[in-house]
Amino acid sequence: MTDREIPEQYLEGYADILAEVSATGRRLTRDEIASRHALGEQAADAGFGLRALVNAHLSAARAAWPHTSDSADGALAAVQQVIDAFAEGYEQAQLVAVRQEEASRREFIDDLLYGRSDLGRLAERAERFGLRLSHAHAVAIAQGRVSYEEGAPVPRQVERALISRFGDRSILLTTKDGRLLCIAPGHQDEVLTYFAAQAHAATDGGRVAIGRPQPGPGGVVHSYEEALNTLELADRLELDDPVLRAADLLVYPVLTRDRQAMADLVRSALGPLTTARGGAQPLLDTLTAYFDSGCTAAEAARRLTLSVRALTYRLERIHKLTGANPADPAHRYMLQTAVIGARLLDWPAKEL
Repeated sequence: MTDREIPEQYLEGYADILAEVSATGRRLTRDEIASRHALGEQAADAGFGLRALVNAHLSAARAAWPHTSDSADGALAAVQQVIDAFAEGYEQAQLVAVRQEEASRREFIDDLLYGRSDLGRLAERAERFGLRLSHAHAVAIAQGRVSYEEGAPVPRQVERALISRFGDRSILLTTKDGRLLCIAPGHQDEVLTYFAAQAHAATDGGRVAIGRPQPGPGGVVHSYEEALNTLELADRLELDDPVLRAADLLVYPVLTRDRQAMADLVRSALGPLTTARGGAQPLLDTLTAYFDSGCTAAEAARRLTLSVRALTYRLERIHKLTGANPADPAHRYMLQTAVIGARLLDWPAKEL
């Protein structure tokens, strides 16, 4: 706003204070400072810009400036005190407003991710933060070695990169439980891909999981839960990929949907490995490396720091104990599924 648009009420009593202080040389009283402080708070609450308000005070000071040089120093000191008190009140009101906005934003995010609010009301609140919940949305979660809070340097760095690249695209960047979250329209996959790259770098090699786009007001929480589950799967399966998509790992939730059936398969197919010298874990690691390397013995041996001959011996030992040959396509699927189940169920560390 321009100076002429600042209402006179925010300058009330200013000229009188300036005239009296200039004439007497006294400092402002406590009540006078409190009145300027209060006017600053009121102006901030009314939405006026601080720059325009300061300009209005300086213009009023020029109009009421004393004509004698002896009073100039006192007048200048009075202007300084008035503007300082006014600006302090303004800043305090702004700080309160920011904290209220942050609290409102945090409450909205918690309700959005936990689905605790009425969906219709939630959709209305979402528009305030740039989200149209009638559309599909997807969520990406970045997890680093440390926890991150809202407004910390790492989230700010990632947010600046996103704004610089995409501007205002109905993107919401926030934190939850120490992780970075990015919520974007479901058809804008490039946003989440870019977020993943920036977050991976900013968190010093952290892992990012991306949920599938989900429609409707409840779509955000569903995509968020998918991304969380993907992070958990990555930990349990010891996946090395820095960016994981829930769509690429759908087979794992399917496999674990019937936990009892999976436990039965693990016990039946891999249980005999527990009778081996050294227990089941070394042979289970051998199967994991073998399957992860595309059933290539040389690559599996390299991953395990073994000779190919030693790896072959282990595979033969597995065949003898289980009756299933890892190199035989007829047995491979059953064994590989059992190995995946063992990793998901943390066997043999935990009894099934």
